[in-house]
Amino acid sequence: MSGCRAKSPPVSPVNLSHIITDKEGTMRKIEGVFYQNNAPKGIDPDSIFFVQVDATKCQACGTCDEVCGTGAIQSINDEGIRQVVDPAACMNCGQCLISCPYGAIYEGVSYIDEIFEKLRDPETIVVSMPAPAVRYGLGECFGASTGSYVGGQMHAALKKLGFDYIWDNEFTADVTIMEEGTELIQRVKEQGKPDARPLPQFTSCCPGWVKFAETFYPDLTPNLSSCKSPIGMLGPLAKTYGAHETKTEGRKMYTVSIMPCIAKKYEGLRPELADSGFRDIDATINTRELAYMIKKAGIDFNSLPSIQPDPALGASTGAATIFGNSGGVMEAALRLAYEVLSGKKLGDPSIKVVRTHEGINAADVNVPGFGVVKVAVVSGLTNAAKLCDEVRAGKSPYHFIEVMTCPGGCVNGGGQPLDPDVQASLFRGTIARINRRFSARTVA
Repeated sequence: MSGCRAKSPPVSPVNLSHIITDKEGTMRKIEGVFYQNNAPKGIDPDSIFFVQVDATKCQACGTCDEVCGTGAIQSINDEGIRQVVDPAACMNCGQCLISCPYGAIYEGVSYIDEIFEKLRDPETIVVSMPAPAVRYGLGECFGASTGSYVGGQMHAALKKLGFDYIWDNEFTADVTIMEEGTELIQRVKEQGKPDARPLPQFTSCCPGWVKFAETFYPDLTPNLSSCKSPIGMLGPLAKTYGAHETKTEGRKMYTVSIMPCIAKKYEGLRPELADSGFRDIDATINTRELAYMIKKAGIDFNSLPSIQPDPALGASTGAATIFGNSGGVMEAALRLAYEVLSGKKLGDPSIKVVRTHEGINAADVNVPGFGVVKVAVVSGLTNAAKLCDEVRAGKSPYHFIEVMTCPGGCVNGGGQPLDPDVQASLFRGTIARINRRFSARTVA
């Protein structure tokens, strides 16, 4: 973890009394995407359409079909108009949304109005929990170039909005690394013993992938890491350890997950996420929605100072930062596993051989005193299915497999800013397929 840091300059919250909330079910346009004002509670998330096609805008181009890894979007008439036909089959990744050249796909869940209400309530302690990849996408909504790092300004914007605490999801990304890395070591060492857990071990931090595995490969559930995702850990930590450290009652806390991902809204509603005795995650928004809130509050983002997250749950390492890239989770966990299994320090902590932007990348990592650890990194659910079929057939050579639903990882999640080149033109259908930025948002 990071050591002593310079004290951040004070940032005073703005007045939010001028912001008028909309009625439940109304639609609003946010950074080029339409959102339905819908903040579900106590509802089976498998019954919710987190993304859906507006049939009146669909031009039957079929781009959404090409990027959907499960066939959840299908033609519903002779004209080729598409719809998400069953929410249970949709992994909520939103790749269809960010790829649609006609802006015909909208989000069905948005907590923005509820969050504004909580921020105005003096009795509620509102906690923000931003993911690593958000800080590499948010700047685009304020004129910065693709992939610009704006973490410090993001923290300042959250304080201006009135969030009481900024507890960074990078903190629990580090926790996830330690937990997944330790679990991998244990699984490797217990092979050949009775009741040994199976290999390969799959990562479990991507909610689209986890739902995909649960839906289509339930027999491989024992191969999934037992670790929650970073946000799945930070929610209960906020309302227990964080509450204790700040002398706050957990019941008064309202936790806001800020993600580059639409599927995290699904994850936040999973019934098992209530380990703190309360709902671990009260609301989830994505990068586009955070940009909307900053603009709606009249905050000049580009003039904000750079500040640090709050203590208790705000410290992190560089390993947490690379979490947002495909291969980043694998690389970070391997650093831990390498040093524990070999008893030696890595001279160079970078294991960039496992990073990938698309497809499947396999590597053999030679660990002194132990042998070869075989790993694979897969980006995209169609590719993930190939590895799952190998594991199911008993033909997988790997010890550890990282799966990210979105091409390139979280940095290209369905909740990130839209690519302006996928917008209207006579050639937009071609542009949508070619001019993708999957390699642009990279983390050092």
